[in-house]
Amino acid sequence: MTENVDVVLIGGGIMSATLGTLLHELQPEWKIVAFERLSDVAQESSNPWNNAGTGHAALCELNYMPQQGDAPLDPAKAVSINEQFQQSRQFWSSLVEKGVLDAPSTFINATPHMTFVRGEKDVAYLKNRYEVLKEQPLFAGIEYSEDSRVINKWAPLLMQQRRKGEPFAATRVPAGTDVDFGALTHQLFDHLRKSGVSVRTNHEVKSLKRQKDGSWLVKYRTTIGRTPNDIRAKFVFVGAGGWALKLLQNAGIPEIKGYGVFPIGGQFLKTTDPQIVAQHKAKVYSQASVGAPPMSVPHLDTRVVDGEASLMFGPFATFSPKFLKNGSMFDIVSQVRAHNLLPMLQVAVKNPDLITYLISELLKNHAKKVDSLRTFMPTAKDEDWTLINAGQRAQVMKKDPKKGGVLQFGTEVVAAADGSIAGLLGASPGASTAVPIMLDLLKRCFPDEYPGWEPELRALIPTFGKKLNADPALAEQSTEATAAALGINV
Repeated sequence: MTENVDVVLIGGGIMSATLGTLLHELQPEWKIVAFERLSDVAQESSNPWNNAGTGHAALCELNYMPQQGDAPLDPAKAVSINEQFQQSRQFWSSLVEKGVLDAPSTFINATPHMTFVRGEKDVAYLKNRYEVLKEQPLFAGIEYSEDSRVINKWAPLLMQQRRKGEPFAATRVPAGTDVDFGALTHQLFDHLRKSGVSVRTNHEVKSLKRQKDGSWLVKYRTTIGRTPNDIRAKFVFVGAGGWALKLLQNAGIPEIKGYGVFPIGGQFLKTTDPQIVAQHKAKVYSQASVGAPPMSVPHLDTRVVDGEASLMFGPFATFSPKFLKNGSMFDIVSQVRAHNLLPMLQVAVKNPDLITYLISELLKNHAKKVDSLRTFMPTAKDEDWTLINAGQRAQVMKKDPKKGGVLQFGTEVVAAADGSIAGLLGASPGASTAVPIMLDLLKRCFPDEYPGWEPELRALIPTFGKKLNADPALAEQSTEATAAALGINV
């Protein structure tokens, strides 16, 4: 007998965990099943060592507010990212108060967000950015300095043995955060299990087939024993990282036509040396190298995982044809279809700088990578840092009616017209904005139920439907309330 359920979640990452939690809060009687092909959840991009743990709020990431020629700097994208992260903070705060999540320090910790630049051009840009952002309510408290003594107090490792006469500047927002998305994902799935949701690890979804009644037949098999089975679901969410593209293609929905993904891996230098770690408590971002994708912006970060602090620097790009760390060497080839071949070829032709950047990254040995770190931390020693492999990121390639094939950074929900299936493609700032992404998915895929859900959503997210940046008093009230609930007061 084929099992019948309301919702199937494919992939055991932060996206499926967030959507499953939202749906369980809104419709506790619905039957939900989650599938993960690995032996545990949060083993791919949500694993704490496979991402930088930055609570992306555009406090330090320059790529959310780029200089466009001589045009005035536009804070709209930075404000939008910050607005989205505030929704995630509110949702997590509500779940802490409900007892769904453990003590906040197990997954989120206060960590100042900084930007550090060198050279007259970048110093001028950063000062201009600061002048624009300090007027935005969600960026209240941002600080700027070109004084080495001030920056030394903020982040001593940046200033030790710094060359005299070199122009540099930094901004700092004390209210930044470090987030362990692996711990957060585990806690959300643990709660779902206790609430009756079936979370099935070591189960791999093989195919998705639409049925005449609009439901989906999900065929899967166990990874141990290879036992085949199937399940019928009214709604399917594909939150399987890079494999989302393959499963959505398998489902045959027309909305996936023209899409492809380009896999980019990453590595970080890591140290747990107590003397080094004690001198740096911040996430410090800088400008990306020429031709580098936004996800490769260099940063020196404090990380707190399982209660232990460490420092990470990177990322350094790597290349693998796999869409996941535990993917297939044939992934990049098996995605090719008649409808996406041309857009992907156009992306390759239009982005020679990206290819050059990837090659230069692949040629770097350990010593060269520590040399890159020394632009941030002049005193860095090769022997103090070890190299770790981060997760695979599948950057979206898509067909644009005006531009042809384009490489798109960020995240994108692809949903069938009838709302019966949806999947998520893309990368950063994904995890940090999981809550607003899933709220958008709920609105698109459940148009009949959504209006009735709004009162409960407002209970979970107090400023639901409002723009904090347009209301300075509400912005201050909300950020203070979530800071208190999450234990991230500064």
